[in-house]
Amino acid sequence: MDISPSTTAPPPPQDARPAPVSHKAAARGSAGRAGDRIFLGLSRGSGILLLLIMAAIAAFLTYRASIVLAENEGNFLTTFEWDANATPPVFGIAVLAFGTVISSVIAMVIAVPVAVGIALFITHYAPRKLSGPIAYVVDLLAAVPSIVYGLWGALFLVPHLTGTFSWLDQYFGWTGIFEWQGGAPRSLLTVGILLAIMILPIITNVSREVFRQAPQMHQEAALALGATRWEVIRMSVLPFGRSGIISASMLGLGRALGETMAVATVLSPSFLIETSILDPGGGTFAQNIASKFSEASEQGRDALIASGLVLFVITLLVNGAARAIIARRKEYSGANA
Repeated sequence: MDISPSTTAPPPPQDARPAPVSHKAAARGSAGRAGDRIFLGLSRGSGILLLLIMAAIAAFLTYRASIVLAENEGNFLTTFEWDANATPPVFGIAVLAFGTVISSVIAMVIAVPVAVGIALFITHYAPRKLSGPIAYVVDLLAAVPSIVYGLWGALFLVPHLTGTFSWLDQYFGWTGIFEWQGGAPRSLLTVGILLAIMILPIITNVSREVFRQAPQMHQEAALALGATRWEVIRMSVLPFGRSGIISASMLGLGRALGETMAVATVLSPSFLIETSILDPGGGTFAQNIASKFSEASEQGRDALIASGLVLFVITLLVNGAARAIIARRKEYSGANA
């Protein structure tokens, strides 16, 4: 009998694991179901509708602004005056842009570190019996109407800032930024402090939820290696939640930029740019629109709409910058942690 080995090679072993399915193939397969097709259509339609609404708002603001800007005798970007009801109108946004940016920056400098600290305390330091009530109070602060904050600021915050302004003038007045000439402390610094209190719950709530999603295995591994609680937060929690902090800060900044009634209640407006943030004066886009809209003529309303267009563009730029920061730094994303 011939027992020589066969010249035919054995077939290669087959891999028992199924071939991976791409996301596009999975999407094509799921799109065949009626429920998936309906959900896909609703989601796509919602996104398109949102873009159409934004485009309609931008078109309306641009059209109404172009009418009055063609008649404006002043430089819209540099004029320190607002007389939009005159014939011809003379108005500019220099003071409004300065006041809006400065008050919002002050609010962010104060609110973001405090909000992140509160969120870390609730999620990683406070016992369960204490973290729950604190989180509830923070959530409750986010629901308080802005006019209530404005009344509180005018009746309580402003009178109690006199000592703070005196102290800043005594020790830092030589800088010019904290020089105080006396009078009621209804300045951009007061507005910034009030805005910081208003946006604090928003930043805290979003940051808190992001910190809670930090990978528990990373934290336990750091503790097992002998890291302290702060080292765990610095090496594991904060890198994971960085994108969430940026998003929360942009939400807070959006409210600070567009806050109306609280600023109008506290600020003593004037169309002058003061070097000191303690002196009364200045203004913001939202405050100017709220205070002048009722007495404005058709031409004056178009001028206010033009200033609203600038605020609209600033808001879009701020959110676009935040998205660009997150997109450029992939390690900020919690999904990649």
